[in-house]
Order: sequence, then structure tokens, then C-alpha cells
Amino acid sequence: MKTAFVTGATAGIGEATVRTLVASGWRCVATGRRQERLNALVSELGADKVHPARFDVRDEEAMDAAIAGLPAEFAQVDLLVNNAGLAQGLSPAQEADLENWHTMIDTNVTAMVVLTRKLLPTLIERKGAIIAIGSVAGTYVYPGGNVYAGSKAFANHFTLALRADLHGTGVRVTSIEPGMVETEFTLVRTGSQEASDDLYRGVNPMTAEDIAMMIQWVAELPPHLNINRLEPMPVNQDFAGFRIAREG
Repeated sequence: MKTAFVTGATAGIGEATVRTLVASGWRCVATGRRQERLNALVSELGADKVHPARFDVRDEEAMDAAIAGLPAEFAQVDLLVNNAGLAQGLSPAQEADLENWHTMIDTNVTAMVVLTRKLLPTLIERKGAIIAIGSVAGTYVYPGGNVYAGSKAFANHFTLALRADLHGTGVRVTSIEPGMVETEFTLVRTGSQEASDDLYRGVNPMTAEDIAMMIQWVAELPPHLNINRLEPMPVNQDFAGFRIAREG
């Protein structure tokens, strides 16, 4: 039985990924800050299938303790799913809250690279795989995206750079860069359920389960196949967003 290490597993894509992988025969280390949600996953899926690791990915000491404390049956990680991430605020750069910027960089950039580096020796030894959840925001920017878009551009390209660095190791690396997925993302970003409902209304957006299905597909491909990047979007969304500000 193979083991996946899934960050941000207490909601959205991460939670759906744990359920999907366990249903397909994987063990999962499920990480997140909300112990009650991790406990619920263990209760639902079984302690033999899910190991809860509660820590904030921005806390390196807590991360180290969680990795060191993995039970033997969960310690040999075959798949890292770099999913943890967030957006805060939609203000233009000149009005943005610097604390929001720090939080996004610490979560979406620093924590991801630190965790990846710590798990790389095991992943190389086991000829495993890394799947990172980036975003179309890293390619197609939008007003108010500023640091979130920049952090996702970093995530997208760091993952592709890993693919180059890990050449010859047998480790497969994939960047999945979704468009609109209805999760708690907008609620966390805006603090408003109404804003979240308004954004997704009538769009028929992708779901967390849709992305989890893609993660499972990539993870279970034959070991000689690598998907470099995937850019899924709902049919009702596209990338044509050029604007013109007219004078006069």
C-alpha cells in the first residue's frame, strides 16, 4: 500500500484528495490546522488509512515534529500533494494589507518549498511523485490578484523546476493549475459567504472532487509516464480577460 502526504486536508481539494486516494487503496498523512476536521477524516476513513498531522505549514518546528512523529506505516511517503494555500484580500496593490501579503507568501511559497525539501530524500528513495496545486492565476493575472497571483506563478514554476532537477531520479512531478473551483477559498479570502455564493452562482464551477480525481489519475499512472502540467477550467470560464481603459 502506498502512502500520500496531503497538505491542507481539512477542507476543499485536500480533504477530497484524502477521501479519493483512500478509496483507491492509499494510506494518507492528512495535514491541517483544524484538529476536529482531521479527527473526522480518521473516524470516517479509519486510523489504518489516515494519519492526522495537525500543524500550521508556516511553523517549521511543528512541521519537523509532525514528520518525525509519523508512525512507521505512514513514514515512507510515495506521493507529496502540495495543496495547502490561500488568498487574502482583493485590494489593488497600492491599497493592500502587508500582513495579508506576508501570510500568502509564507503559506503559498515558503511553506511549500520547505516541506518539499524535507520530503525529497524519501521521495527519491521510493521513486515517488510530487503533485502541486497551483492556479491559473499564476498565468492569467487579474485585478486584486497581486501577491496571490505571484505566489501561484512561483508554485507553478517551482514545480516545473523540480521536474528538471529530479531528472534521472524516477520521481514524477506534476503542476495542476485549476481555474474556478467551488471550495472555502473565496469565503476565506473575503470573509463573506455571500461573496462566495455570488462568485460561483450560475457558473457550474469545478468541484474539489473533480481536482481530486485528476490527482488520483496522475498519481496512479504507470511509473514511466509524467504529466508536466494540467490546466483545468470549468466550461463556463475562459482566459480571455484583456481590458482597455479609455481616455476622455
